[in-house]
Amino acid sequence: MTLAELEARVRSRPLPRHVAIIMDGNGRWAEARGLPRVAGHREGSEAVRAVTRTARRVGLQALTLYAFSTENWARPDDEVGALMGLLAEFLESELPEMMENAIRLQAIGDLERLPEGVRRRLDAVRAATARNRGMTLTLALSYGGRQEIVQAARRAAAAKGAALEAEDIEAALWTAGLPELDLLVRTSGERRISNFLLWQCAYAEMVFSDVLWPDFRDEALLRAVEEFQGRERRFGLTAAQVVKGAGGE
Repeated sequence: MTLAELEARVRSRPLPRHVAIIMDGNGRWAEARGLPRVAGHREGSEAVRAVTRTARRVGLQALTLYAFSTENWARPDDEVGALMGLLAEFLESELPEMMENAIRLQAIGDLERLPEGVRRRLDAVRAATARNRGMTLTLALSYGGRQEIVQAARRAAAAKGAALEAEDIEAALWTAGLPELDLLVRTSGERRISNFLLWQCAYAEMVFSDVLWPDFRDEALLRAVEEFQGRERRFGLTAAQVVKGAGGE
């Protein structure tokens, strides 16, 4: 099957509304080639561009990328600095394409920890793309799933007190307003979610790819979506109940 045929097949079936990706394997990709880790991160930026274009082209409503976790701040200073530099480059270089393709940029996480220059560029791109409605690209930056739930619970409890419901916490999450998460993908062969979108993953399908993130391009994303499309989503029901609810006998 050619790439064009695979894309046509994916587009002909119900798509996940919201796909999130844990982009893992940049360092191992570089080390396997005898290169510094920053080379893997730079190639990983190219994968971000390729995957974002493919997601927009096939018609995803939302794409969320785990770009930098709260734990990543503990990495060596030179690596953290390189990652922040690559983020600033990405924000500056991709704005024209975001505007051309009606992509709205959002960011979630403890954004106050980002360097001031990066934060300014991030704010500028978010403002410039705010009215775009083609697809929402969300970057998780200085992000931790537990931290997100804690801050959401605090905000919701302050507003609702003893009347607090799960829906109130969900409305206070950083991802409020995005479609419900349908598919979580992790690259590099690891089989864990690493404190990413813990609340949102409650009923998400998960696909674990052996491809290192710098090599994760069009076909790898399409294969992950195709795997999602082949699954039966029951949300706690039996298979018979799902069939009946869909109009079956």
